Amino acid sequence: MIRRKEAAAGYLFASPWILGLLVFLAYPVGASIYYSFCDYSIMKPAMWIGGGNYTELAHDEVFWKTVVNTVIYAVMALPTSMLVALALAMLLNLKVRGLPIFRTIFFLPALVPQISLATLWLWIFNGDHGILNDLLSHFGVNGPNWLGSTAWTKPSLALMALWGCGNAMLIYLASLQDVPASFMEAAELDGAGPWKKTLHVTLPMISPVILFNLIMGMIGTLQVFAVPYMMFPDGTPARSSYFYTEYLFDNAFKFNKMGYASAMAWIMFIGIFVLTLISLKLSQKHVYYGGS
Repeated sequence: MIRRKEAAAGYLFASPWILGLLVFLAYPVGASIYYSFCDYSIMKPAMWIGGGNYTELAHDEVFWKTVVNTVIYAVMALPTSMLVALALAMLLNLKVRGLPIFRTIFFLPALVPQISLATLWLWIFNGDHGILNDLLSHFGVNGPNWLGSTAWTKPSLALMALWGCGNAMLIYLASLQDVPASFMEAAELDGAGPWKKTLHVTLPMISPVILFNLIMGMIGTLQVFAVPYMMFPDGTPARSSYFYTEYLFDNAFKFNKMGYASAMAWIMFIGIFVLTLISLKLSQKHVYYGGS
């Protein structure tokens, strides 16, 4: 009897969370699965069409354009942001004077709201009066039209991704500070230099964190939305900056094709899920977990 009362009390206290889970997560997920197989525009009742949305997506040129744009951006932004974050963390791990100050400076950009960030970089990347091209002109370099050239829109956004690598940097820094000093001392006794210590001691010891940042960064880059949506309305120029999530958003809230957008959302989920599984599978022989 006492156990039943304790269980009832536990369920009572957990009920707000359980209710929130069912209403704000479980139901929307289930509804999106159903609507992905429907012709649904919010204004009219959903009409079951089977795999019609998915068939239409397979022949949608704009859909494939956004897929290519998103993949190209991810390939450019993810490796560079991870390398820069790791490099900054390793520099800060050298016990430099004023470490808290530098740590704060490098982390602050990650706290800037996305809309403010887009406005700031619109000014920096302005082809005629931007500060970046003005700086390049002092070195005799004629800067490109960053925002108006199809060749430079995605590199511009990839460059902006470096601005927000402070979160990953702090995670790397925390893991670097947990690398046992005895391992470094043993490597030095064996005659290992800085490069070999980094390659054979530091990187293997922080490999779980590298994998974590890789997966989180992959999810973030494939879901890029706010900044390009603000900086490049309608994916201009020539849809070179029109990304997957932007097209999904437009279908849902601009074209009222909620069923079509739901199908896109589930394709994205499956794609990210598969890429995550592949990353975990390929990393099994390269990631070191303490005690394993």
